[in-house]
Amino acid sequence: MSQTIIELKHVNKTYGDTVVLKDINIEIEQGKFYTLLGPSGSGKTTILRAINGFLDVTSGDVLFSGKRVNDIPANERKVNTVFQDYALFPHMNVFENVAYGLRIQKQAKKDIKARVLSALKMVRLEGYEDREIAELSGGQQQRVAIARAIVLEPAVLLLDEPLSALDAKLRKDMQYELRELQQRLGITFLFVTHDQEEALALSDEIFVMNDGEVQQSGTPVDIYDEPINHFVADFIGESNIVSGYMIEDYLVEFNGKQFECADAGMRPHEQVEVVLRPEDLDLTSVDQGKVTVTVDTQLFRGDYYEIVAYDGAKNEWLIHSTNPAKDGDTVGLTFDPEDIHVMRLNESEEDFDARLERYEGE
Repeated sequence: MSQTIIELKHVNKTYGDTVVLKDINIEIEQGKFYTLLGPSGSGKTTILRAINGFLDVTSGDVLFSGKRVNDIPANERKVNTVFQDYALFPHMNVFENVAYGLRIQKQAKKDIKARVLSALKMVRLEGYEDREIAELSGGQQQRVAIARAIVLEPAVLLLDEPLSALDAKLRKDMQYELRELQQRLGITFLFVTHDQEEALALSDEIFVMNDGEVQQSGTPVDIYDEPINHFVADFIGESNIVSGYMIEDYLVEFNGKQFECADAGMRPHEQVEVVLRPEDLDLTSVDQGKVTVTVDTQLFRGDYYEIVAYDGAKNEWLIHSTNPAKDGDTVGLTFDPEDIHVMRLNESEEDFDARLERYEGE
């Protein structure tokens, strides 16, 4: 059974009248890769700073292994942080950068050397001890920053958008290295990013943030396949989102038709939003299609065609297809019941009752 290593309970952070974090409740287990995902200003880095002790929370508790640490200074917490700009010392070589924290702790010289060399080996920088920071590539500098963090043997490694300054190819390469390093070290990683693909590729669990709140948490598959609300569905990957009604369990209505689906547990005739991912839509003939659309534009993306089409109600549909279409063509779209993801709209009881009364009176 996994052990909870960090827990935030009802954490709030305000600056004057500005609310940055709203009642944050998260648990982080030992040995997993977690990601805080959200747009700029969503509160991701504020959570990181609350954990590493760089800021005080307004209310709520931060716990390490069940012990409240709100009043424990940053240098006494068993975490270390890799920053977006790496914060390396340009006047020190690689060895001196990695050894810095150990020297502050007044470790013995022979122990410092052994631990620094071991950390550099973990990040595949053996033989780079005497290199100057200016001589390193962006990816190498990032690995030095990670080595400097892990040499102190933290229980949790916090990473604040450490890949954002890298070019696209190097960024993808470093994703593989980060994931492999976390699994090899067996320590907890808490990673901050606004890149959805990055979060899905790296994480055991994702916390999706917006406006200082955790909108949804779960595995990458859970987050992608079962978004809990409009924001998550729209922010994670690409989605077609249309309005509809839950007729009954496993039956939903949208675009004027009823479709079998895999969702249940909602009120009969509850107003909902329906999510269909572009890759789950297949082009077919009009007579075989479940939805009829007219193709507006298409772009070739290498391994698929990205097609934009509109239905009779002027809803826009995004389709990823291995087969091309022609602008202006009217085609059918087909999909399976498992491809339909139904989201509640949190309609009030009063509005629901009034709408249902109108529906039954028609």
